[in-house]
Amino acid sequence: MAHLVRRFAGSLRPGGPPPADDAWAEASLLAGERALWRRMSGADRRHAVLVARRATEALGPRATRDVIAAALLHDVGKVDSGLGPVRRALATLAGLAGGHEAAERWRHRRGPIGRVGRYLCHDEIGSHMLDVAGSEGTTVAWAREHHLPAERWTVPGDIGAALKAADDD
Repeated sequence: MAHLVRRFAGSLRPGGPPPADDAWAEASLLAGERALWRRMSGADRRHAVLVARRATEALGPRATRDVIAAALLHDVGKVDSGLGPVRRALATLAGLAGGHEAAERWRHRRGPIGRVGRYLCHDEIGSHMLDVAGSEGTTVAWAREHHLPAERWTVPGDIGAALKAADDD
């Protein structure tokens, strides 16, 4: 829970990552992925660079381009919700109160799921966005699986563990 409080406080600070980090991130992404990266909020891009740097350090040479892209874009589906920091925090609390089943209930609703539902389903939405953008399998899979328990990951276990640890949740 403490990491969520830190993320919320950080989300209130304007601006994206420092120019050198933003350039590093963009150089690590395919053209379609760069377009998605640019749609992410400054706070999400700052967080994503931190995750990617931590994962790169932990994995060393196993941090291939697609793994770095997975770290940078794992939360890209959040852009579809259009929620700002306060509403995102409330949606996160609603999701926590509803347990892991909350997002599943939103996924199986008929008709439009609304902005909170899209936020809670950002993993599935993001994996679809990345697939359409031409991302590699690991990048698409991690966006879809980053909130799942390790036994449900399709990415190699050591890579998933490094990405999960780097994300602080």
